[in-house]
Amino acid sequence: MMVVAALSPLNYFVQIGCESVLPSHYQRVLIPLSVLDELRHPDAPRAVANWLLDLPSWIEVRPTAGSPDSALADLDPGEREAIQIAQEQRADLLLIDERRGRLEARRRGLATTAHLAYFLLPPRRG
Repeated sequence: MMVVAALSPLNYFVQIGCESVLPSHYQRVLIPLSVLDELRHPDAPRAVANWLLDLPSWIEVRPTAGSPDSALADLDPGEREAIQIAQEQRADLLLIDERRGRLEARRRGLATTAHLAYFLLPPRRG
């Protein structure tokens, strides 16, 4: 099983120290090159900067395989590339919190979540 992560959800997982939940649920965790660039921003939180000093082996940094999708031009680079990679790789889930990005991903048939509780809480019945 595979997940593609946009910037904010991964950033929040790292900041609260729960990033290891991702490889416990998924065999592959992909992030776009632009997400890695955004994580490396000089103003990134210290926890994120420290985490990047030794990027875990379960993170796969991926470029998009095709040309940029012009239909995604109004989204941030990380969201654009995350949606494109999720489609190209047939990901099981896309972690994306930006509303326009989630709506576009769902329109394209991608399963999405923005909620950390999806990973951190036991499943609800019914």
